Amino acid sequence: MSTETEYRIEHDTMGEVRVPRSALYRAQTQRAVENFPISGTGLESGQIVALAQIKRAAAIVNAELGILDTERSQAIVAAADQIIGGAHHDQFPVDTYQTGSGTSSNMNMNEVLATLASTDALAVHPNDHVNASQSSNDVFPTSVHLAVTAALLHDLIPALEHLAGALEEKAALWKTAVKAGRTHLMDATPVTLGQEFAGYARQIRLGIARVQSTIERVAEVPLGGTATGTGINTPLGFSQKVIAELAATTGLPITEALDHFEAQGARDGLVEASGALRVLAVSLTKICNDIRWMGSGPNTGLAELHIPDLQPGSSIMPGKVNPVVPEAVLMVCARVIGNDATVAWAGASGSFELNVAIPVMGTALLESIRLLANSTRVLADKTVVGLEANLDRARALAESSPSIVTPLNRVIGYEAAAKIAKHSVEKGLTIREAVIDLGFVERGEVTLEQLDSALDVLKMTAPGL
Repeated sequence: MSTETEYRIEHDTMGEVRVPRSALYRAQTQRAVENFPISGTGLESGQIVALAQIKRAAAIVNAELGILDTERSQAIVAAADQIIGGAHHDQFPVDTYQTGSGTSSNMNMNEVLATLASTDALAVHPNDHVNASQSSNDVFPTSVHLAVTAALLHDLIPALEHLAGALEEKAALWKTAVKAGRTHLMDATPVTLGQEFAGYARQIRLGIARVQSTIERVAEVPLGGTATGTGINTPLGFSQKVIAELAATTGLPITEALDHFEAQGARDGLVEASGALRVLAVSLTKICNDIRWMGSGPNTGLAELHIPDLQPGSSIMPGKVNPVVPEAVLMVCARVIGNDATVAWAGASGSFELNVAIPVMGTALLESIRLLANSTRVLADKTVVGLEANLDRARALAESSPSIVTPLNRVIGYEAAAKIAKHSVEKGLTIREAVIDLGFVERGEVTLEQLDSALDVLKMTAPGL
């Protein structure tokens, strides 16, 4: 095939550019593709949709305010609806690692929509029409905030609710399932599996609350500030109207930035949201590691829980099964914490009127949300729901713990109780056996009735003497 049939010639203010003949994008997108062959990864699909939603809202409001004629406005809206519906996402090839304002991706959207909206009888220009009353400097950060708000509300929070519910069901089921408590990975006084799983559920519920508390700031957008936050080249009322249109059509709680200079010079709301995700990653790491420990074995570990068997665990050891889902979630947590470091560092990259690391902030944050939303559903459905408690094993370990001597402190004193605990470990005895072996019952320092009452491991899991 000849070069002439593979490419077409487009032009921009810098001259002519060869663009793939079938591409919906034009010259500026092609320049960006050639300038940034870096990661091979573009914007998250949620942000592509958000950009199209912004262009759609702007076209409607520009027509209302007399900036666009009705025919072009309707054509842009129809084109944007195609992108919002999931079509043509392969026409957004610009790398995440591009100009820090996201100008290349904004122009990519402008060009694609202009091509889709244009006909032989109607020319739609990417800058003059699709980008009317806008700048990359307000549109692109708004697209990140819009996409993140949608992902938090529609994807992450429902997934976390699902996981919290699954953990709460296990907490109720195992309310009286006694097991050894452990601090420093060493034996401690008894707890119940229900108490532990209620604690895990509470961690996730608090994580949900933290995420929800960030949404007000994340949903505050700089749209209408144009180049530097002043609103230059926008008709009066554009910012308020376009944000109201965007909120109405998306159903998201989008509001206009209280201060456009803060909203374009800084990305603190995104940094805050990423911090909430970091806390979730920390919580999930603790939860998954606890489940792995309790499921360790089957013969040489704790074996207090049976983790669902999902796949063979070894290419060399027959019959081996591993906690694959908790391990996958742990890797998600590592990625989220790494992404948070990226978001924080990029968030510090604002100079005067503009942050210049917005694309990587958006991609990192949206990836973290996607990974957390997907992995927490998998954790709930493929691990938590199917967990089974080895009740006899758990109780036996609780009763064998030297720390259950603790209630005897008030009967025979701390030093005598410590002597019993050490004797128990040295001789391989239960605490009850050690008390008797050391003569405490024979000497009348404690009765068998007192001993049985004090060593009731379920009773030890609640306050009381």
